[in-house]
Amino acid sequence: MFFEKLNSDVKCKLCERRCVIKEGEMGVCGTRKNVNGKLVSLSYGNISAIESRPIEIKPFYHYYPGSTSLTFSTWSCNFFCPWCQNFHLSRRLPRDEDPKVTPEFIVEKALAYGDEGVCVSFQEPTLLTEFAIDVFKIAKKHNLYACYVSNGYMTLEVLEALAEAGMTGLKVDIKGGEEVYKKFCGNIDVWKIWRNVRKALDLGIHVEIVNLIVTDVNEDDVEWVVENHLKYAGSDVPLHFTRYFPAYKFYKPPTRIEVLESAAKLARKEGINYVYIGNVPGHRLENTFCPNCNELLIRRYHYMVLEYRIKDKRCPNCRKEVRIFGEFAGHM
Repeated sequence: MFFEKLNSDVKCKLCERRCVIKEGEMGVCGTRKNVNGKLVSLSYGNISAIESRPIEIKPFYHYYPGSTSLTFSTWSCNFFCPWCQNFHLSRRLPRDEDPKVTPEFIVEKALAYGDEGVCVSFQEPTLLTEFAIDVFKIAKKHNLYACYVSNGYMTLEVLEALAEAGMTGLKVDIKGGEEVYKKFCGNIDVWKIWRNVRKALDLGIHVEIVNLIVTDVNEDDVEWVVENHLKYAGSDVPLHFTRYFPAYKFYKPPTRIEVLESAAKLARKEGINYVYIGNVPGHRLENTFCPNCNELLIRRYHYMVLEYRIKDKRCPNCRKEVRIFGEFAGHM
C-alpha cells in the first residue's frame, strides 16, 4: 500500500527509512520486495506469534485497564537494537514457506478467547501494517479495540491510515537521545518519532511512552527524554521507565533500581503526571496515583490489576479527572 514508483526502482513509504529498492531486491527490514516495479509485502498474514495477553504487559496502564488483547506479530524489524528481548522474532526474515493466516482468523481468535481488543506487538508492528489495517477494520465492527506497541518510526501516511482503520492505542519506545539512535538502532532520526507522538495525539490516539534505561547506554538521556516528552506528548501522557535485562548481543548488568527511581523522581518534578517504573514487580511505581492529591487509584502487581478505584474517570477523593482511554474491563 505504501510506496512510490521510481522507474524500475520503488521507494518504500512504510517507515521513515524510506528505502529505495531495486528490482528483485528488498528494503532494510527484509519484509518488502520490488517485484516488477511494485512493492510487495512478504509479511502479510505471516504471523510469528499469537497470544492473549493482559494490556498492562505492553505496558499500557491508561488504555482499557484490566483488559486482555489478542496479541500477534510478524518477523524482522527496521531497528537493530543489540539488547532486543524478542530477537528470535525481530532478527528473522519472513519466508515463502511460512504458513499464512487471514485477518478474519485473528478477529475470530480474539472473540473466542474473550479478549477486549487486538494488539500488534512482540516485534515492530509497522512491518505488518497492511495486514493490521485489514484486521483493525474487522475488529472495529466487533467492538474490539486496536493498538500498536511500536518504535514509532512509521511515516505519517501509515499513521493516518492506521487511525482511519480503527487504531486507538499507540505505545512508543523511546530508546534515548540522538546518539543512541545513531549508534545502536541504525542511524535513526529520533525527531520523526517525537513528531509521530504528537501526530498520534492529534488524531485522537491514546499514547504511552516507554524509555528502557539500558546500563551504560542512555542513563544520561533521562533529562532529554523528560524534556521532549513534555514538549511533544504533554504532562498527562504516561511515561514508563523500564528496567533492562541482558539479552541478544548485550550483556551489561540489569539497570540499577535507583537509576529508575531517580529518573521517575525527575519526571514527576518536571511536571509529568503519570510516571511508572517497569520490570520491577512489586515496586510502588507500578501503581497509579492521583497527580492532584496522591490518592491510590490503581494498584498493580507486575501486569495484574489488583484494585481499581477510579470512578467515572475521576479520582474518588478529590474528583480530579484522570486520563483513561476506554473502560475498566474488570479482569482482576
